[in-house]
Amino acid sequence: MVVLTFQPIQLWPNITLGNKNGNTYTRMMKYHPKVRCGIAESTGVPAPMGEKTKYKDGFFEKIFMNLFARKMEKFASSSSRIKKDEEGWFKYDYESFVDVSKRVMQGRSRPQQQEVVREVLLSMLPPGAPAQFRKLFPPTRWAAEFNAALTVPFFHWLVGPSEVIEVEVNGVKQRSGVLIKKCRYLENSGCVGMCVNMCKFPTQDFFTNEFGLPLTMNPNFEDMSCEMVYGQVPPPFEEDPVSKQACYKDLCSMSNPSSSICPKLQS
Repeated sequence: MVVLTFQPIQLWPNITLGNKNGNTYTRMMKYHPKVRCGIAESTGVPAPMGEKTKYKDGFFEKIFMNLFARKMEKFASSSSRIKKDEEGWFKYDYESFVDVSKRVMQGRSRPQQQEVVREVLLSMLPPGAPAQFRKLFPPTRWAAEFNAALTVPFFHWLVGPSEVIEVEVNGVKQRSGVLIKKCRYLENSGCVGMCVNMCKFPTQDFFTNEFGLPLTMNPNFEDMSCEMVYGQVPPPFEEDPVSKQACYKDLCSMSNPSSSICPKLQS
């Protein structure tokens, strides 16, 4: 039986308002929305490693999928482009969204793939948005915690269920981490290169360099979970452990079993 689960979250973190009589006082926002994870598993949690999680996407999830896919389709390989004009606006489901990502990778180097994602993200924002973001969210602990809280409800359609966690940034413990329990994008693509080139590094770069809020993403390729740490400056590609990651030989159609490192990370 298909069961949809609902995940309560605290959207707003504790906000430090100031000092009074030498004492710091805070206020916690009282807004607690219910966010549907879209999980269609009877357990209400992602499927075990090696199995693909079943999702039942709603109206808003499909809007985001189609918006991103349409933007990315402009950069996808024309030789294998799927013609679906007759299907109307909602022509993409999650699998076809992932397929667009795979076709974007074709014939492009790692930096070129990352640049495509950057252009897609910028195209979805109004003019001047990065500058406004920098004004609203300077690289402070509050900004890092606030954006971590926003990630959970607004990106569950892309990565699956997640939760805010406590992390340590520059020796300070703060709730600016997001634990993605099993990344939907990674388990559907089965591709290390797509995870690194089309998600991890473009997202890190976008927040760090466009928005001015450092972000580090640490995917765990053993269980497909991922930890996002807002406020932490990411290492360069050459110093990141993912640069040496091997393929999912049994999951990825583009894998090279004879290579110790995913070929998509070498070019």
